[in-house]
Amino acid sequence: MSDETTPEEQLDDRASLADHPLTAVRLAKLEELRSRDINPYPHTFKPDAVAAEIHALHDGLEPGAETGTSVTVAGRLLNVRSFGKLRFGVLQDRSGQIQLFVSKAVLGDEAFEIFDLIDNGDWVGAHGEVITTKKGELSIRVDRFEILSKALRPFPDKWHGLQDQERRYRQRYLDLTVNEEARATARARIATVRSLRRSFEERGFLEVETPMLQAKPGGALARPFITHHTALDMDMYLRIAPELYLKRLIVGGMHKVFEINRNFRNEGMDTSHNPEFTMLESYEAFADYEDVMKLTEEVVAAAALAVTGSTTVMYQDRELDLAPPFRRLPMLEAVNEQLDLNISYDMPVDELRKLAGDLQIKVEPSWGVGKLVTALFEATIEDRLWEPTFVIDYPVEVSPLSKRHRSNPQVTERFELIVAGRELANAFTELNDPAEQRRRFEEQAAARVAGDDEAHLIDEDYVRALEYGLPPTAGLGLGVDRLVMILTNHASIREVVLFPHLRPE
Repeated sequence: MSDETTPEEQLDDRASLADHPLTAVRLAKLEELRSRDINPYPHTFKPDAVAAEIHALHDGLEPGAETGTSVTVAGRLLNVRSFGKLRFGVLQDRSGQIQLFVSKAVLGDEAFEIFDLIDNGDWVGAHGEVITTKKGELSIRVDRFEILSKALRPFPDKWHGLQDQERRYRQRYLDLTVNEEARATARARIATVRSLRRSFEERGFLEVETPMLQAKPGGALARPFITHHTALDMDMYLRIAPELYLKRLIVGGMHKVFEINRNFRNEGMDTSHNPEFTMLESYEAFADYEDVMKLTEEVVAAAALAVTGSTTVMYQDRELDLAPPFRRLPMLEAVNEQLDLNISYDMPVDELRKLAGDLQIKVEPSWGVGKLVTALFEATIEDRLWEPTFVIDYPVEVSPLSKRHRSNPQVTERFELIVAGRELANAFTELNDPAEQRRRFEEQAAARVAGDDEAHLIDEDYVRALEYGLPPTAGLGLGVDRLVMILTNHASIREVVLFPHLRPE
């Protein structure tokens, strides 16, 4: 009955099913079922139990025990084995696995013959008594069953699993079936999002939705995807961030809002970047970036507890402590300490360009001192920050939506949270002076004309909203994918996104 495939005999996905011996056998079984007036693709089935519940109620029984409890289960049948007049298989459902024990003496000759038309990977519904085998394996002794969906392609065998990494990403449905780690990662992502939502709701934030299609992209320095709206006959953009719309809601009197949202950035792909990704963004009236630092510490720690049971996790063979408080590190101080320099935001831009060149950091002629200091930080320090660190007080030049620092006008009240060498969050006290916001937008527009295609466009309606009055406000953008990477010990974002973007086959 077993036709599982090893890595050496994987079926070409483009090949005809009838041309390969393994799939030809399955097609023949499909026709045999139909010849017996059995529908291999029925409309519905109603299970009344799942594997995890059965284990919770009956684990610990003595070998050979009978419970007198009958259940109806449904799932994908894997690892089907034959032993004379007995058959065993592992039924995998949404909660876990339970063994099916199939006896010819219980089923009868005809039903037993039909059971032998089942292959690894078929969806099956089964009814029977919960027992333990002579070896003590908790099982369902099947007295009737139904084929729910005949799988026409063989599955990788249980010993090798699915090892081709690209195939795992392209065929996540197969990866989730045969790899427990993939299923655990998916569950951890769900738990992470659930924890984040709960943390914000408990603090009085309202969950909202804002447009994914925008007339002007804003809220981040990034290259957008462009599409065309036929009815309006205008180009539109997939959002790079929901920020400007969320702050419009603060203007409208919704004092605490958050959105767990999909963003799209038409940029490079690597282990920490996918063009479509998930962010949590929140905005709170009457708060500043110090308040958001405390909020960020708390929600990250809560997510770690929810997913792993601890605020200390292992990531890439190193311990990582996510318990508050996190370190605070001003950007300029970090650069000077790392490079043993005494640079400032008042120094001539040519000197900074030369320093960057000496360090083989690529810079653009249009960059000012603030952008150059940021480039020095990102090139020499960021990936060395392992423990959670709030890098604070970013230059005005790279923070077009942030409020100037109340005691140093050369920088803004902005931070990025760096964990394990990667940015996990970005936040700031929001710029709410409409005149200064217009000036910042105009500076961004000039940078765009000079060739910076990540610079902001001028959003006139957003400026108009500020002219109606945005109260003191602080905002947060938290990378959900990257947080899941840390909590599940994955080095690549493709492991935590169910369907990552790939080049065409």
